[in-house]
Amino acid sequence: MGEAATLKGKTLFITGASRGIGLAIALRAARDGANIAIAAKTDQPHPKLPGTIHTAAAEIEAAGGQALPLMVDVRDEGSVRAAVEQTAKRFGGVDICVNNASAISLSNTLTTDMKRYDLMHQVNTRGSFVVSQACLPYLLKAGNPHILMLSPPLDMAAKWFAPHLAYSMAKFGMSICVLGLAEEFRAQGVAANALWPRTAIATAAVEFALGGGEMLRRSRTPAIMADAAHAIFTTPSRELTGQFLVDDELLAAHGVTDFDAYSVTPGIELFGDFFLDIDRPAPPGVKLAGMIS
Repeated sequence: MGEAATLKGKTLFITGASRGIGLAIALRAARDGANIAIAAKTDQPHPKLPGTIHTAAAEIEAAGGQALPLMVDVRDEGSVRAAVEQTAKRFGGVDICVNNASAISLSNTLTTDMKRYDLMHQVNTRGSFVVSQACLPYLLKAGNPHILMLSPPLDMAAKWFAPHLAYSMAKFGMSICVLGLAEEFRAQGVAANALWPRTAIATAAVEFALGGGEMLRRSRTPAIMADAAHAIFTTPSRELTGQFLVDDELLAAHGVTDFDAYSVTPGIELFGDFFLDIDRPAPPGVKLAGMIS
């Protein structure tokens, strides 16, 4: 992986890190001894969703990391900038910025109310832009700086937009940020990449927004995204930037062969995630039963 394959002493600013993929990325870094700023909205327990910034902090510290729980709404520029400054003051800088916070609504054009449209664009595209912008002054001083978007490969095929135009635009907006940031800061050595799962991931979004049940059974755990993110962060930033990476493809390139270990239900076919063709070449043994719809 080039750079020392550990995140010990590195500082990660992760949005939406109170649960799901964001928390999994945080816990994987914490096992190395990293510092984690948990930037999320959930300060008090949610009636349906597990985890708060405080429970996440306890898990991170139990895993071996240092945690800074911060109540942050990425739609609020002032809240974001204050949180990034607090992180840098506490840990001495920011090495890695992870834009994981996301809002989803799989509604078609006629059934998308503008309040939900605005939420998705403010959280996904605008939120990722402002978080990256706030972190950049510190990333420019870091030894191996990375920005990571949890967003799909750029593909302008109409089929990705027709079923849920508003959501697709908001997610692809994050990927466009990757394209621009990677090139804008290439000479300064700040990497910007996107990471996306081949399959459904067992998170609250799958459970509540996508119906749970059979979908959850045919999902992978967030650990696969955490391991893939770790592989990105431990690669020299000047050697990996502007890429749209898929979790199992990246891990296969790093020598991983047992993808069944990431399955919620080992041995069964999985549901493919949005924005990736079902016939996209996969590592050996990886088979899809169909796509999220």
